[in-house]
Amino acid sequence: MATQLFFGRVAHKAIQKYFNKSIKYQDQVLADQDPENLHQMRVGMRRLRTAINVFQPVILLPHSAQSPQVTKISKRLGKIRDLDVLQTWFEQFIATSSLSPKETKLLQKALNRLKRRRSKLFKDLPKLFKSKSYKKFVAAYESWLSQPHFNDLASIPILDAIPDLLLPLLSQLFLHPGWLVGTESVEDRPQPIMEMSDESLDQAFSMKGHYLHDLRKRIKQVRYQTELFIPFFDETYQSQVQNFQMLQDLLGFFQDEVVLNDFLVEQLGQSWTEKLPSLSKLLKEERLGNWKKWQASQIKYLDPKFRQSLCHKVMSPTVEVN
Repeated sequence: MATQLFFGRVAHKAIQKYFNKSIKYQDQVLADQDPENLHQMRVGMRRLRTAINVFQPVILLPHSAQSPQVTKISKRLGKIRDLDVLQTWFEQFIATSSLSPKETKLLQKALNRLKRRRSKLFKDLPKLFKSKSYKKFVAAYESWLSQPHFNDLASIPILDAIPDLLLPLLSQLFLHPGWLVGTESVEDRPQPIMEMSDESLDQAFSMKGHYLHDLRKRIKQVRYQTELFIPFFDETYQSQVQNFQMLQDLLGFFQDEVVLNDFLVEQLGQSWTEKLPSLSKLLKEERLGNWKKWQASQIKYLDPKFRQSLCHKVMSPTVEVN
C-alpha cells in the first residue's frame, strides 16, 4: 500500500533532485567538449529555482541557497547557452542553404565574431566555479539537504496542498496579456485574427512582441512547476504538461528570431535583410508558419471552458506514490 506523503518530504525530494542535476555537469561544462552539458546544467539550475519558488511556503533555506543565488549562476550559464544556440543555427543554415558567395561570406564573418564572443564569456566560467560565493552555494545546499529545515506546514499531506500551489499559477497564466496579441473582439470575446498579412504580423510583433516573450517565460515556469506534481495525477495531467512544453517551444521560435535579428543588426546594420535576402525570406516564411500553429493553441487557451476544465483538473490530485 502506498504511504501518504507530506509537504516537507516532497519538497526535500524535489530540491535534492535538481540540486544534484545542477552540479553534476560542472566538470563536463569546463571540459567544453559538448555544449549539451552546459545546457543541462542551466536547465538543472532553472528547475532548482522552480522547486525553491514552489515550495517556498514550507522550506527554510540559508541565504546562500536562496533563489537569487541560483538566478545569478543560471544567468551566467544562460549567456553562453544563447551564443551556443546561435552558433549552431548559423552553422546549419550555412551548410544547408543555397547562398550566394556574398551571403556566405557575410554570414561566415558574423559566425566568426560570434565564436570569439562565446570564447571570451566561457573563460569566466572557471572563475565562477572557484569563487567563494559558488562554494558557499554548494555547501549551503549540502548542509540543508542533510539536515533540512521546514516550518509547520511540512506535516500537511501533499494532496491537500497541491491545489493551493497550482491554482494561482494557472490564474496568472490565463490573465497574461500575451494571449491577446493578434486578436479581435468577436461577440465580446477575444478571437485570433486569421489570415494575417505579413505587414499586420510585423506590426503585431513590433508593438506587442514583448508580451509574447514574457508569456513564453511564464509558460516555461508553469511547465516546470506542474512537472513537479506529475506523479500525483493521471495521464491527462501529464499530457497537459507536455502541451505546456509545446507552447514554450513554439513561442521560442519567435524569440529566437528576435535574438538573431538583434545580432545581425549589431553586426551588419539595420539593412541586413537587403544584404542577406535568402535568410530574410526564410525567417519570414518560418514565422508565418509558426504563427498559424500558435493560433491553433491560442484559440483553445482563450476558451473559458478549457480554462475551467484545467483548473478543475489540478484541484483533484488522486494518486498516492511511494
